[in-house]
Amino acid sequence: MNILVCVKRVPETGGRVSLTADARDIDTRYLGFTVSPHEECATEEAVRLIEANGGSSTVLTLGPEGAADQLRAAMAIGIDRAILLQTDGRDWDPVSTAAAIVDAIRAEAAAGTTYDLLLFGNEAADSGDFQVGIRVALALDLPCINGVKSLEIKDGVATARREAGGGWEVFEVSLPALVAVREGINLPRYPSVPGRLRARKKEIETAVLAPPGAGSASAAGLAGPEKIRLRLPAETEGRVEILGSGADAAPAVVDVLERIGVLAR
Repeated sequence: MNILVCVKRVPETGGRVSLTADARDIDTRYLGFTVSPHEECATEEAVRLIEANGGSSTVLTLGPEGAADQLRAAMAIGIDRAILLQTDGRDWDPVSTAAAIVDAIRAEAAAGTTYDLLLFGNEAADSGDFQVGIRVALALDLPCINGVKSLEIKDGVATARREAGGGWEVFEVSLPALVAVREGINLPRYPSVPGRLRARKKEIETAVLAPPGAGSASAAGLAGPEKIRLRLPAETEGRVEILGSGADAAPAVVDVLERIGVLAR
């Protein structure tokens, strides 16, 4: 079995996000980066499936040169190959991203490498657009299941389960197929020191991409809306009241508990 897992480099959660001067991109100068949690689980699931069924795995991302760090983290936990679709660092919309991934998969097929299973995260942590996996499946004419919380492969058939209204929906599809998983399908392992050392020695196959234009999306039949600008949500102000220190604060704490209805005399 041959598995391709697609991940996205995103800013670390908890960091303060600011925009560039033209408000079209996130200013990344002071941000750390990681992989979306859903896609982190997709990577772990790829490793587990190969451990159980045999075969090989590949991780792919579209992003700047620095996204090689996220690819090496995936290889450190057991992914065999890595492909970087290198951009100039600007964020690509889901239409162009899907088109670039489709082109890369078709180029792999032309070179003799085909994939039985494409694994995606259900949505990216930064944009939350839910689109890329579905667009890739449509362009490649593959069955697609999203929101998956359990996945088994047996005799060329994928059995996927997702939560629905207090129960489960169960799907069976023949491979090749595309599956988008949700956080919670597994508990991703931490890369070991030997794993990180092995990953540093592995080659990352890189293809440098030109910025997306009108032709790239339409060529794949994936035309969509155009981003005009980004807008940060309004910040809410908080107020802190110091009630005192030590034992002297105890009466004030009792008064607050009474006001909010937690304590009654």
